[in-house]
Amino acid sequence: MKTLLRAVALVTSLVVSSVVFAQSPQPAAPAGKAPPPMTAPAKPAKPAESKPVEPAKPADAKAALIDINTAAKADLQALTGIGDVRADAIIKGRPYKGKDELYQKNVIPRGIYDKIKDKIIAKQK
Repeated sequence: MKTLLRAVALVTSLVVSSVVFAQSPQPAAPAGKAPPPMTAPAKPAKPAESKPVEPAKPADAKAALIDINTAAKADLQALTGIGDVRADAIIKGRPYKGKDELYQKNVIPRGIYDKIKDKIIAKQK
């Protein structure tokens, strides 16, 4: 009977200690360091406001375009990917019915044309 009482006491003490241990408070912060303050969860940042894109003015856009049929060599060289040799090739291939003839006639590669197509025009006389 004593053995049974000891066994019950041992099991009871183990159960009580495990419950007490599980519910014990967290250890205190080390000396000299204050625990972080309890704060509300951070709110998600608002998306950055973007400026509205202003539509291009037709008169300004046409004035800024370079006519590949009449442009000087220096004007052509100002375009991305157009150097001395390509500017000479563009001048030699004139006149052009459309700006896409630059790559159709293999005057410039398609990749270069894609970079400059919004900056050029082929006006007709």
